[in-house]
Amino acid sequence: MDSFRLITTYSPWLILACLAAGALYAWLLYSKRTPWSAGINYTLAAVRFVVVSFLCFLLLGPLVRYVKNSTQAPTIVFAVDNSESVELFSDSVQLRQAQQGLQGLRDKLQEQGIQTEVRVLGASDAPQNLSDLQYEAQSTNLSELLRNVQLDFEQQNLAGVVLLSDGIVNQGTSPTYSNYNYIIYPVAVGDTVPKKDIVMASLRYNKVNYSGNRFPLEAEVQQQGFDGTTVTVQLKENKKVIDRKTITLRAGQPLQQVPFQVMAGGLGKRHYEVEVLPQQGEFTELNNSRSAYIDVVKGKIKVLVAAASPHPDIKALRAAIESNENYETELFIPGLTTLKQQDYDVAVLHQLPGRTAGGDAALNLVRQKNLPALYIVGPQSDIGNFNRLNVGIRINTPGQSDEVTSVINPSFSTFKVAEEATERLQQYPPATVPYGDYQLTPNTETVLYQQVGRVRTNKPLLTVQTVGDRRNAALLASGTWQWRLTETATHENAAVYDKLITNLVQLLTAPRNKKRLNVYPQLNEYTSSDEIRFAAEAYNEALEPIYGQNITLKIQDTEGAEKSFEFANGENQSGVNIGTLPGGRYTYNASARINGSLQQDKGEFVVEEQQLEALHAVADHNLLYQLGANTGSRLYYPAQLQQLEQDILKAEHKDLIYSSESLNDLVDLKWLFFVILALVCGEWFVRKYNGSY
Repeated sequence: MDSFRLITTYSPWLILACLAAGALYAWLLYSKRTPWSAGINYTLAAVRFVVVSFLCFLLLGPLVRYVKNSTQAPTIVFAVDNSESVELFSDSVQLRQAQQGLQGLRDKLQEQGIQTEVRVLGASDAPQNLSDLQYEAQSTNLSELLRNVQLDFEQQNLAGVVLLSDGIVNQGTSPTYSNYNYIIYPVAVGDTVPKKDIVMASLRYNKVNYSGNRFPLEAEVQQQGFDGTTVTVQLKENKKVIDRKTITLRAGQPLQQVPFQVMAGGLGKRHYEVEVLPQQGEFTELNNSRSAYIDVVKGKIKVLVAAASPHPDIKALRAAIESNENYETELFIPGLTTLKQQDYDVAVLHQLPGRTAGGDAALNLVRQKNLPALYIVGPQSDIGNFNRLNVGIRINTPGQSDEVTSVINPSFSTFKVAEEATERLQQYPPATVPYGDYQLTPNTETVLYQQVGRVRTNKPLLTVQTVGDRRNAALLASGTWQWRLTETATHENAAVYDKLITNLVQLLTAPRNKKRLNVYPQLNEYTSSDEIRFAAEAYNEALEPIYGQNITLKIQDTEGAEKSFEFANGENQSGVNIGTLPGGRYTYNASARINGSLQQDKGEFVVEEQQLEALHAVADHNLLYQLGANTGSRLYYPAQLQQLEQDILKAEHKDLIYSSESLNDLVDLKWLFFVILALVCGEWFVRKYNGSY
């Protein structure tokens, strides 16, 4: 029942003073002789008494306390495990009867005044009628399902959850490890009798492999009831058998490894399938195969490290570069090692060109192969010849040197510097740089500035030049081996130094992106249950981002089936959602007209088929029993739904009364202003009408 009361911030006895003030005001105004009748006079006096008394009462700061009560009936949620395994491995007649029985139970509970709701796995919408359930979820996460129910009904009268499931969990944690503030009534379906079956349990492999190399792919075969049987396991690429092995399923060893050595040919996404040939008497063939998607990339990036003479910097540079497993270095020092004629991807030239002879071979190789290079300047560098290389910076020096530390250029954004870089760079010891003036070409960016003592200068320490599709970098510091040594000693790793060098190498080897249309999937990997989103970037002729371009995206699978999507790129939009796709390798082609010119982009991505629901055919009713016992309930079977109804009603779940209280100043009630205004205006009108003077 709703209620309200008035509260004053001062003593209630002051109300008598308000009434006295109103009475005195009315007596002083209407005690004199008037031209109207006595009845009108008493009425006007009463109105004046009420208005003045009420205005005085408002000075006491009265508050209105309003309490509103609402009743909420108990709610029973029907949480359904709508995963594929329930339909695959349950008796279809029993499952259909369970659905109809639960819908009947729901109707009866509603007749008793109990509210009901339906929830299913994942983000899919639950049907209003339980008889219309579709078992399409490709994974089972009961813990997430029950946790979402708890969150959705946190502020409501949640009495209990009726959980229909086979107890098989293949994602998330076991729900038995969680605490729930409601009763769970588990209804068990599925078969707990082990099936005679062979399962391709898992595949183990590296998702990225180098072209031309062999990589291991290991299959794990699980079996039940086929002890001593000889089976064939075959490896397919694009549905063509490329290898096969015969194994004997051993008793007492339900899980056996089957290794393959696969040649990574070509570049891009490759689809492999490992399959156990079906055997007579198998319960199901759905779990006999699994797919592997390999990204075959070019072999390791080869980095030529050439130096005028031995120097501690060289070891630090090689260690930093090789901290990335995708890079390998080859060392050349005149007189100590021989320059190998290989297909290098990038060069690091330490104090080359130098003042001593012998380094010309490395410089000539860089010119002939048009290699991007990182030039490191030091005391042995020939500054004149260095300036003639036109690598983006020109040094004018009287031959002197300076000791400086480094500071990051905050406006440099071509690659990300490690988060802890600012702090760690301040701890680096000074490095030797040529003293003098520096001139940068317009196509050169500064990565690091020089800092002398505590004074930051605008002199560059590390620069990157971009000329067409090629880049060069220049590091004007000698003795940076101390940077890596100091960072390792202080922080037990050289993360900032290593990341800086590897980022430079990656930037130098990466071709400059001049595409004006860039369309790409937002994730590197998708599963068949994921919604796939594409993002898009468009650029004008100055390579500045532009928005609102109409983009056509075409997706094609290996069979040639194609889907087309139309969307526009926006500054704050999340791209286009193309929904879910079956497992497989897909190619895409995107096109858009930008300022009248047709721009295109293409690529490929893979969708992994999970097949989680076909792996386990044996229901886990023990898990459901524990769930019920942990929350004060028991395990029910589809034939016991009448008993379930009785137990729910016997629990006598009560309605909950929710009270909400509000406290407001009386003076804030706008309608009171209009009431007082009406009384004052009415009094004035009556006085004027009757000849007030």
